[in-house]
Amino acid sequence: MSVIIIGAGLGGLSLANGLSRAGIPCRIYERDESAGARKQGYRLHIGDVGDSALREVLRPELHELFRATAGRALPHTNVYDERLELVTRLADEGTHLNVNRFTLRQILLHGREVCYGKRFTHYETDEDGVTAYFADGTSARGGLLVGADGINSPVRRQYLPHAEVVDAGLVHLYGRIPLTPETRALFEPEMFAVFTMMLGPHRTMAGFAPVDYAEPVADACARLVPDLRLRDTDPYLTCSIGARWEVVGHDEAGLAAMTPGDLQKVALGLVDGWHPLARAMVERWDVPATFPQPIRTSVPIARWAPSRVTLVGDAIHAMSPAGGAGANTALRDGAVLAAALAGAPVLDAVEAYETAMVDYGFAAVRESAENGRRYLGQDALTAEA
Repeated sequence: MSVIIIGAGLGGLSLANGLSRAGIPCRIYERDESAGARKQGYRLHIGDVGDSALREVLRPELHELFRATAGRALPHTNVYDERLELVTRLADEGTHLNVNRFTLRQILLHGREVCYGKRFTHYETDEDGVTAYFADGTSARGGLLVGADGINSPVRRQYLPHAEVVDAGLVHLYGRIPLTPETRALFEPEMFAVFTMMLGPHRTMAGFAPVDYAEPVADACARLVPDLRLRDTDPYLTCSIGARWEVVGHDEAGLAAMTPGDLQKVALGLVDGWHPLARAMVERWDVPATFPQPIRTSVPIARWAPSRVTLVGDAIHAMSPAGGAGANTALRDGAVLAAALAGAPVLDAVEAYETAMVDYGFAAVRESAENGRRYLGQDALTAEA
């Protein structure tokens, strides 16, 4: 058996690493021209679920490098009002690692072969396997096709056309603040936490979280995986300004057409009149790194019959970032599916994986949607299909 993986995101790479450890051949096909071709966000929060999945799928030295390049955030989330008065502090004593998204992808990519520039168009199945077709006229044959191709998944559109992804009513403007002595001094020590947010009028939010390193990244690589050179080595804070579309006053096409500098001006307008910290953060953004991100969510559906096609990560259970669970759940998908395939025939393995994933994946979608509704004004999740 060989596995065709469409997409080189976190879920697909988690699966590929797990399959490699189990001795199951796979091939990864990615539509982008390179791993860093698109801006996909900066900081990820990895908790117990994600860390356990990475421990399962990665070689020990790679998992150790992941932990060595992860910041140890204070185990709480701060909620302030726009005057920077503390509303609540949500404590959680579990694992809390604030990581650079691209650093984690580089670790997951190490030793993996990816076919870049391969835009998937459709698949065909028969009794013996499945064939994936690409826009360049090529194809790939395997025993299982896994759609790990993100929130706009072409695999999902063909396989589960009734599975909806809907606009959540929100958009975030993402920025990055270099952590220097000057910028560190802007923040109180308790703000170097899992996440901190300021909530203003109309549920407008300014959120931020640090990605700091316990040891220099180059030293960690030299000590643990000498043949890997990680691209990003400087500490920073991720910072996003989020609001409902009608509050932002621009539609998706309008924001997409703006320069990073114009996006920064929109963000400054959204926090006008707030505590000076909010403006100081946005003014210190690394402006070229700024981009808009509309927030969308899957609508949970009932479990379907297993086949030689399945889905992982955002391709099946995209969710609002309000739960901090999307990356963790995608990593879990890869680990659960790899373990199932290592111990059972394909269809039995897919059934076992999907039975588990539909429960925990859509539970995370619902929880994230409820958190988004409570704190950010996200649209209520629509009725299930």
